[in-house]
Amino acid sequence: MSDYTIWHNPNCATSRFVLQALQDAGVDLAVRDYQAQPPTVAELRTALDRLGMAPRGLLRRRNTPHDALGLDDPVLSDDALIAAMAEHPAVIERPVVFGPGGARLCRPKETVFDMLAG
Repeated sequence: MSDYTIWHNPNCATSRFVLQALQDAGVDLAVRDYQAQPPTVAELRTALDRLGMAPRGLLRRRNTPHDALGLDDPVLSDDALIAAMAEHPAVIERPVVFGPGGARLCRPKETVFDMLAG
């Protein structure tokens, strides 16, 4: 098992920057194209717990089916949002990095350096 894992979108400049920073740091790294290999509901729950984040905080709106899925509806439960993320991984914000010191949504991209520093 790798020390670090990145939920990566190769089409995203921010995600590519963070991946390169991790590679340049020489960490033991697993790269997961989270759209090709979507996280399960259980993995999303674990990720949100490690991030200390509610599901709405991990939702991506731009260039996704977010609006078409009605994910801004305030009556949607956390369970419904997590299920939507598992079914439509494009609505998961990226990149998410998991490491020995915790997990971070690396937005802005320079956040990765804080994670690498300790």
